[in-house]
This record gives sequence, structure tokens and C-alpha cells, in this order.
Amino acid sequence: MTGIIPIRLTGKVKITPENKCSFCKGSTCCTYFTHHIDAPRSMEDFDLLLWQISHSNTQVYKDEDGWFLLMNSSCLHLQPGGLCGIYENRPQICREHSNDGCEFEGPCGEEDFELFFPGYDALLAYCRKRFKNWDARLRKLASGKK
Repeated sequence: MTGIIPIRLTGKVKITPENKCSFCKGSTCCTYFTHHIDAPRSMEDFDLLLWQISHSNTQVYKDEDGWFLLMNSSCLHLQPGGLCGIYENRPQICREHSNDGCEFEGPCGEEDFELFFPGYDALLAYCRKRFKNWDARLRKLASGKK
């Protein structure tokens, strides 16, 4: 997802859930968001995913919790230095966010997902492999047949 390098602390600093965020220098959790989607099954479903992943900074993944769109886009309220510009009035989802398993321990990568599509070409290759007649459907559409 991101290129944030995990912080390695030296000395006798004990990191706890209460102080972990104060050590984070990249505010990685505020630089993307995910959106759970229904599991794609049909060619039409995957065609929609291809359209979605065609937008800048969008990726798709599947993990044990299902399928997700991943939008790499920083929060508008993220201030230089990584603090929240609306902390006292932040949305409820931000208030409920837990730093358990956060990127502080290291950035996520392809190995963290069952399926990961960093861009259009990767998802298109998967569609062609999954549906042997993937490209034929476009020829049918072009000729006016269903």
C-alpha cells in the first residue's frame, strides 16, 4: 500500500496502544481508506471493478474479510507533521479507529492479501485467466449480440 518505513526504536521505550500513535511519523492510517464491496462473481462485476481501478490511486484486494477497494488518498485534515486538523471534531469512524495491527509495525504488502491488484493491468490479467471468454464478450457486444 504505502512506502512508509517502520520505525525502529532503541533504548527502553515501551510502545503501548496508548502511546503508539505518538511515535508514528507518517500518519499512514490517514493516507488511504478502504471500502468493502460485494464479492465479484460475474464478468459484469469484474468489468465494474476494472472501471473502478482505472481511477487514480485505486487498488483492489481480497483478504479473509472479503473484497475491498483501496483508495490511496490523504485525509484533507491531515496537517504537516501528521497531526489531525479537526481532532476534537473528527468523525466517529476516526474516533473508533484502533491502532492494533497498524502500519506502524510495517507497511502492508501483497503478501498480506489473498488477492491484490495494484492496477488495471493486474486485474485485467486476472479476468482473462478467470474467464476464458473474457475478450470474446467484447466482440459480441461490438457486434450487437448478447
